Amino acid sequence: MPRANSNGIELEYETFGDPKDPALLLIAGLGSQLLSWDEELCRLLATRGFYVIRFDNRDMGLSTYMDSLGPADIGAALRGEPRPLYRLDDMAADGAGLLDSLGIHAAHVVGVSMGGFIAQLMALNHTGRVLSLTSIMSGPGGTDMVAPTPEGQAVLLVPARDTREEQIDQAIWVRKTLRGPHDEFDEAAERARATRIIDRAYHPAGFVRQLVAILGAPSRIPRLEHLMVPTLVIHGSEDILVPVENGVRVAGAVPHSRLLLIEGMGHDLPRRAWPLVVDAIAELAQQPAC
Repeated sequence: MPRANSNGIELEYETFGDPKDPALLLIAGLGSQLLSWDEELCRLLATRGFYVIRFDNRDMGLSTYMDSLGPADIGAALRGEPRPLYRLDDMAADGAGLLDSLGIHAAHVVGVSMGGFIAQLMALNHTGRVLSLTSIMSGPGGTDMVAPTPEGQAVLLVPARDTREEQIDQAIWVRKTLRGPHDEFDEAAERARATRIIDRAYHPAGFVRQLVAILGAPSRIPRLEHLMVPTLVIHGSEDILVPVENGVRVAGAVPHSRLLLIEGMGHDLPRRAWPLVVDAIAELAQQPAC
């Protein structure tokens, strides 16, 4: 896969579709690599007339690790005194820088979970670079954020494992815990997926730095209330990590936004939801600018 210079670092990325089509930038969630955007889903989006770009966020996958900044203090963050070593705004600037590196002036931007936070900040901080915003199972941040359930919080705080097999087993447990209660869980497919991800890269220090960046971010509600970008908010009704009230708050803040609630979906994007999500993103892209 190619790498691009962006905002003083390098980002690993991959594209699908025709570069002449409108760009669609996919931003991954906390601790997730570009592989979290399933290749089949990316190709499905490309068939709808998008030039699809997925990438590894800083500190994850094969993009630049920020180890020179030192370890993040998760204890202080959990005590309500976060000292992030970089900000979500920096990660939004990474996304804008990737577009610059690819010679793309503006793109439709889709973010999932933490990627939704970053996508919101791209729309807020980089005016004119975001043609439409899709925020999936994400939230408003800061004091306006509804906290995870105890089960969801446990996923965030589970310690890193030492061996490859333990890391794979942990990744499977996380996926199983966060899926919607009515969604099937294919153990063999999930093991193959987890193995591919772990063998590609494993960087728990980056996960912690990203988590502290989330915990140190203020609420975006006051700024979202003035956002003039066509916006779609997608959320599952059974999300234990980012409860559905968070999506409702984002949709309620952004003028003229659409809220798409998917019954039975957890903190996951199951295959059954792909046609609905792809249709909604394609429909959003046809909307005129606000």
